[in-house]
Amino acid sequence: MHIRIINPNTTASMTQAIHRAAEALKSEGTVLSATQPEAGPVSIESHFDEAVSAVGVAEEVLKGEREGGIDAYIVACFGDPGLLAARELTRAPVIGIAEAGFHLATLISTRFSIVTTLGRTGIIAEHLLEQYGFSHHCRRIRAAEIPVLDLEHDPDAAFKRIVAECCRARDEDGIGAIVLGCGGMANLTQAISREVGLPVVEGVSAALKLAESLVGLGLHTSKHGDLDYPRAKTFTGRFSDYSNLELPPGA
Repeated sequence: MHIRIINPNTTASMTQAIHRAAEALKSEGTVLSATQPEAGPVSIESHFDEAVSAVGVAEEVLKGEREGGIDAYIVACFGDPGLLAARELTRAPVIGIAEAGFHLATLISTRFSIVTTLGRTGIIAEHLLEQYGFSHHCRRIRAAEIPVLDLEHDPDAAFKRIVAECCRARDEDGIGAIVLGCGGMANLTQAISREVGLPVVEGVSAALKLAESLVGLGLHTSKHGDLDYPRAKTFTGRFSDYSNLELPPGA
């Protein structure tokens, strides 16, 4: 099976790091590719960043559909930007890393806390917990207060702050597991778990395994109801290229 990872920001080095982390965990026979939008924010740390990046996610799914042969997509940002729109554009499963992380955490613990990058993004995680029905499983949303790109620019300091916040979650929150709240943490899971002594769930790896399972089971995005392909219509201005959108044969 071919799984396409979409990093919704435009930092190619982060896309490559996420790809490497996923490659180490993929099943035999799984082919992975990774991409990011041509335009958009270099990191996603606000509602505005998410709104802009959602368009890029949709465009990357459209590109994948035109290429053909892609069996599932992963949206590798913890805000799951553009997830439902992406699902409208394909029959392939599309997995957001926040939703995947929440699901897997509840299978190994009754309560978890989220450790993310900046405190201001906590409300985005809170909204997702409510939307996905996991609010009662999450004890607390914590922030290491590090900009996303510090995970690359100052990785040692970022790691120490993340571990310190995870330890506080372990000691204060009454939890059994921790969910990491950023796709850029994909390569830190095992090291953090060793330091903290709790199961640590990271969304890219969780999404990868869920995607492999869905493809293996022959399950696809339902086209009955709201996730059906969008109706063809006229778009104006900078979005005029979306007019009468050409979707795959049989759409």
